[in-house]
Amino acid sequence: MLDQAPETEVSDAEAHIEELGRRARAASRVLAAASTEQKNEALKSAARALRAASEKIVAANEEDVAGVLAAGKSGAFVDRLKLDEARVEGVAAALDQIADLPDPVGRVLAKFERPNGLLIERVATPLGVIGMIYESRPNVGADAGALCVKSGNAVILRGGSESRRSTEVIVNALRAGLAEAGLPEDCIQAVGTTDRAAVAALLRATEFIDLVIPRGGRGLVSLVRDQARVPTLLHLDGNCHTYIHADADLQEAAEIVTNAKLRRTGICGATESLVVDRAVVSKFVPLLLDTIGQCEVRGDEEARAADDRIVPATEEDWNTEYLDSILSVKTVEGPDEAIAWVQKHSSGHTDAVLTEDAGVAERFLNAIDSAVVMHNASTQFSDGGEFGMGAEIGIATGKVHARGPVGLEQLTTFKYRVHGDGQTRP
Repeated sequence: MLDQAPETEVSDAEAHIEELGRRARAASRVLAAASTEQKNEALKSAARALRAASEKIVAANEEDVAGVLAAGKSGAFVDRLKLDEARVEGVAAALDQIADLPDPVGRVLAKFERPNGLLIERVATPLGVIGMIYESRPNVGADAGALCVKSGNAVILRGGSESRRSTEVIVNALRAGLAEAGLPEDCIQAVGTTDRAAVAALLRATEFIDLVIPRGGRGLVSLVRDQARVPTLLHLDGNCHTYIHADADLQEAAEIVTNAKLRRTGICGATESLVVDRAVVSKFVPLLLDTIGQCEVRGDEEARAADDRIVPATEEDWNTEYLDSILSVKTVEGPDEAIAWVQKHSSGHTDAVLTEDAGVAERFLNAIDSAVVMHNASTQFSDGGEFGMGAEIGIATGKVHARGPVGLEQLTTFKYRVHGDGQTRP
């Protein structure tokens, strides 16, 4: 098995993408017909190859991290990029978990017989070829590659330049797994140029690409949304809210909010905005500040009156995805105002309500039109792995095809199979 060529500058980005697309389309046809056992073996083999290459991956990642530190990137950015042996093992374990999940391809979604005797089945099928564009998280390439293989889709990966060394080693391990299982290595390919024109070419490659999924900051996602000619699955921001209702268990709420904000500040499911009932703001805010530790809290006048450790919030804070140890606090008068506030400022990703009142929880869960809504739980559970999907290729906040964590089932479409015994239409 030959490693995929290391990243080089390609003079003609459009020709490069066309070549990748042509090879991916051919590979996708083979993969679509592959058995579940063959796909699982490819993933298990890739997991073994990742573990064997762990030291090499970490060494390559250290070079990537050194580059972004020299460029003055934020701590949250570095955390998203960084891989150590434990994280590499987590990536490999995710591949094993995906291999153990049911095959989504070939599921009979519906089956019915018409009065004329025709038997009609709606059956899950692969999408075809997926373009995955992502920024600083090299593990995304492994998750995307594994999910695409299991769901019968070829994938073209375009990782950020800041993670190019880590991505190269990871992709080669994935391709080694495919080869060992007798599947085309071109089921997983990486764009071999840092030329930004390659992204534009990928977004226009309607002949070869069936779906593009961006995973990164607002700039990347906006670019994909505005320039893509191929279908897309995306979300812009993760401005996630947690609402503290007057009947919340305040100690539990403080612990949940601390986890929702600080467990990993750089992920899109982190709580950025806190909404607190006026009836408990004077009790809850000091309790939260004592619990949350090293986090800058910006609040409105009432929140600041409850604790002088809070700094003033501006109008910009209510719509900001910080991806950092910063939290905004807004005081409201009960569920109606809280729901209205969240509806106005949420990005539609994930929002939570903390309350012991089942009726209030039901109102919030029904009224908030976000991809994921939660009751008495940290918003950081908004994740495909936590939903039992093994891993996710991203979070979708649109309302067409897929919404929320995008796992195996969401990477399939369907076709109708019609069985007859000689019927003709009158």
